[in-house]
Order: sequence, then structure tokens, then C-alpha cells
Amino acid sequence: MLFTIGYEGATQAALLDALRRNKIALLVDVRAISASRKPGFSKRQLAAALDENGIGYLHLQKLGTPAEGRQAARAGDTRTLWRVYEKHLKTHDAREAMDELAALVAGGRRICLLCFERDVDHCHRRRIAEMIHERTGIRVRNIEPDIA
Repeated sequence: MLFTIGYEGATQAALLDALRRNKIALLVDVRAISASRKPGFSKRQLAAALDENGIGYLHLQKLGTPAEGRQAARAGDTRTLWRVYEKHLKTHDAREAMDELAALVAGGRRICLLCFERDVDHCHRRRIAEMIHERTGIRVRNIEPDIA
């Protein structure tokens, strides 16, 4: 199974708890920008906390949403978000990153995709998970950390 999670409204501790409960071995960060104004969610802080909990970390930046798509998402314009993201997924870099993710998933580890948005239906990680499902047949499940 492939898992997805969004940390919006959660603390780092709540995120870690949700990952441990679901026995996640590797967290794959699919944010274009791995910095966060939310304490504990910038790349270095998050990777260190995951390591302390026996969970691996990988940042697949090329699967992140381009700036135009992020602006559309902030404005609530999901139609533009999906248009921009679908175009981005056709780029060489995004295809390579998707191939890397598919190979990891095929390896059988419990993997979880991470982005900010709590609602998976408003996040590009949903599309990534759908594509991995289409390629591998693996089931997808969104998990939600407790809200602070």
C-alpha cells in the first residue's frame, strides 16, 4: 500500500505519531519547496525527527507543484492547479522522479507521500498516488495526523 499525508493543522509530533501508527518506513516529500513556516516541517528538521523515529526521508522535489500551480492552489483555483500540474508531469525531470518513486514502491517498503494540504483532494500528491496506482496496481490510502 502507498500512503499519503498532509501536515496542515498538525504538529510535527502528530505527524510522527500517524506515521508510526501506520508503520511507515520512508516518507517521500513531494513539495517543490521543502521549507516551511510551520515549526518542524522544513527539510532538515523533518528529516532529523524522522531519523530519530527510524523513518527514512527522501525529497523528490521534481514532483512538486510549479510556482504557477502553487499560486492557483492558494487562490482556490483547482482547475488551474491541475492544468499546470498535468503539464509539469510531462517534463523529463518529473518523469524521472516518478520512475524513481515507482521503483521504490515496487520494492515493498511502506512509503508515504508528504505535502502540506490536509485535504488530499486539493493536493497534487493525490495525482502522484493515482499515477503510481495506475503503474503498479498498489492501493493508496490517505492518512491524517491529529490536528493541534
